[in-house]
Amino acid sequence: MQDNQQKIVFATNNLHKLSEVQHILGNHFLLLSLNDIGFNHDIPEDHDTLEENASQKVRFIHNRFSVNCFADDTGLEVDALGGSPGVHSARYAGDHKSTKDNVRKLLADLKGESNRKAQFRTVISLIIDGTEKQFEGIIRGQIIDDLRGENGFGYDPIFVPEGYSKTFAELNLSIKNRISHRAIAIQKLVSYLKSV
Repeated sequence: MQDNQQKIVFATNNLHKLSEVQHILGNHFLLLSLNDIGFNHDIPEDHDTLEENASQKVRFIHNRFSVNCFADDTGLEVDALGGSPGVHSARYAGDHKSTKDNVRKLLADLKGESNRKAQFRTVISLIIDGTEKQFEGIIRGQIIDDLRGENGFGYDPIFVPEGYSKTFAELNLSIKNRISHRAIAIQKLVSYLKSV
């Protein structure tokens, strides 16, 4: 670690997310996981919006460890379903259901629906020097009926981003990591961090 590197905690233990964000941050900041600060428990996220959940998670960690940190929350928002599953994307088919169950339920709910427009949305909440800021990333696209691709996770096999013919699960990860909702929000976060 360089002497002038600042430490910042990403409220996750997802190693893929951590390495992706560290790559974008470069050597201005040293990214720490929850595991790095000795926290291995669930963080509550029981609100009705992505903004509230991201804020709840980052405040939970900041209040306990008094560290500069950020947290994210992401949802798939489908136009024909009034923005659902949204904040409930990970538990759309029920608390103990799998990703495949969530995808099956979404496709069943869209059966016969001609409007397939949707968007992935990520909200990142950052607390640095005691001040909270939020950053949003959105990518529009559409839901298809058949699952395609092996990359990614969640709803990626049925989501085709605007301007592409492949699903998120078919796209090369370097492309997905450049255009995704999370990448857009992270780029905004990084620009802000480099300016403070």
